[in-house]
Amino acid sequence: MSSPLTPAPHPGDQLASVTSSTRVIVIRAPQEAAGPIECGGTPMLPARDAPAPPAPGTAPDTLIGKRYVDSADTLELLCTASGAGRLTYGGEPLSVKPPKALPASD
Repeated sequence: MSSPLTPAPHPGDQLASVTSSTRVIVIRAPQEAAGPIECGGTPMLPARDAPAPPAPGTAPDTLIGKRYVDSADTLELLCTASGAGRLTYGGEPLSVKPPKALPASD
């Protein structure tokens, strides 16, 4: 069940990390929040409320243009800005969603 401190994400929400330059858009979300969406162990904030991103210092853990999903495939995020820190949801790491295979066009 979602709480005021952990609102359920909604498709279209734009989130930003407070510790890196990572930014994501929620593509698909479960009805009830299983926990916060985090980057590098810190909850992500709505992009409009996030402070200016720190200067990049290390190789990014999240990559622009990649889609990240939870193990139950109920949450999907699209990375719009690369940055340091792994994405997690409810304490579980998110993984890169594999691309769909295109049909052969012989």
